[in-house]
Amino acid sequence: MKVFFVGAGPGNPDLLTLRAARLLENCRCCVYAGSLVSPEVLALLPASAETHDSASMTLEETTAVCKRASETETDVVRLHTGDPAIYGAIREQMAELDKLGIAYEVVPGISSFQASAAALKTELTAPEISQTIILTRTGGRTPMPEKQDLHSLARTESTLCIFLSVHKIEEIAETLAIYYGANCPAAVVYRASWPDQAVLEGSLSTIAKKVLEAKIGKTAMIVVGRALERTGIASKLYDANFSHGYRKGDE
Repeated sequence: MKVFFVGAGPGNPDLLTLRAARLLENCRCCVYAGSLVSPEVLALLPASAETHDSASMTLEETTAVCKRASETETDVVRLHTGDPAIYGAIREQMAELDKLGIAYEVVPGISSFQASAAALKTELTAPEISQTIILTRTGGRTPMPEKQDLHSLARTESTLCIFLSVHKIEEIAETLAIYYGANCPAAVVYRASWPDQAVLEGSLSTIAKKVLEAKIGKTAMIVVGRALERTGIASKLYDANFSHGYRKGDE
């Protein structure tokens, strides 16, 4: 028996990994992350599967489901949105399973920051502009470490992908404008890859107003950085005078 921590991806079932889809289609017991998981993804579960919505469950209760399943040698799919390694709260779940001697495995998924980049039809890195992507959030019930607040991260001028924070878009835009400039590109992608996906693009001076007018207050990704601009230096990867170990010229 094993517990599989599975990434459900951003929403569209077409963006599940093949392994995730197979696990869901053959699942007998699933604990899923509430309404954050797309109904279309949940539809892959067999009608006979035992299902549990973890939105109203405690850690002790989800662990109890896994313990009962282990007594009948039934595998459990613990379905998380996006990729379970990012804000998935899987550490504490694994710690409880370790205590019980229950084996587990992680099946990665496409994160909402990746789906947001796809929706924006953009690259998050750009030569000599940004070669670093920072995945972060603002503080709430989970406080931010002092050295990882927005002021500290913004000083790097990296591409920022900000999770779980769109309700603070005005404060975020004002803070980041200090370091990136008010004209720096900024975007918000609501429910990336879902049927009701919405994409808002602008600058740090305009994005907050657009978000407020669209009445977006949750389940959205904020993306900020100069890499979102269409101009800039081209990559050396396909330069006619550049060759490397993966190009025919080096053979």
